[in-house]
Amino acid sequence: MMVKVLGISGSPHRHGNTETLLDAFLEGAQGAGAATEKVILRDLDFTPCQGCNACHRKDGCIVQDELTPLFGRIAEADCLALASPIYTMGITAELKGLIDRSQYLWARKYIAKTLYYPREHLKRHKGVFISTAGQSWDYVFDGAFPIITAFFDITGFEYWDNLIANNMDRYGSIRGHPTALAEARDKGKRVVDVIGKAKERNPAPSGES
Repeated sequence: MMVKVLGISGSPHRHGNTETLLDAFLEGAQGAGAATEKVILRDLDFTPCQGCNACHRKDGCIVQDELTPLFGRIAEADCLALASPIYTMGITAELKGLIDRSQYLWARKYIAKTLYYPREHLKRHKGVFISTAGQSWDYVFDGAFPIITAFFDITGFEYWDNLIANNMDRYGSIRGHPTALAEARDKGKRVVDVIGKAKERNPAPSGES
């Protein structure tokens, strides 16, 4: 069964360091036989979470916009690659807007308790965080990790790995980094292999990816 890889770019800057790193990851995944798709969040017209808590009382989000079908595509993916550069020690507003809108899934999982991801599901669904930063500090990505962890938990993906590259101010661009793009292609290939084997060992029930 073909592995579906969905890459979501939260960068407001088109074709910059982070999106280029995401492209290399998707290239590696496609080379391993996966079906790949890339979504650019800045091109979508969407509203941030309203904080109304309506989803705590009824199923679904009352806001209907271009994020609504995207959540359906996330649910259909086997691998979700979230990409964001580091802005002010965290992820971009675009990606944070998407993550905040997943509150309705959080409510289904933790309030209504109608959403549950069994262990076999998580074996077949992997999440990868892709990021770049200008600074050389080792801790520059630390503020992003808990947010990404929460989103993968809510959407049913095992947080499989990070693909991160800092010190862009020194290298000039991701293309000047000595290893990042090759590592991205390799990681794209490896996650497809991992998911493919998991699908063979733990086939999904009828009607589930």
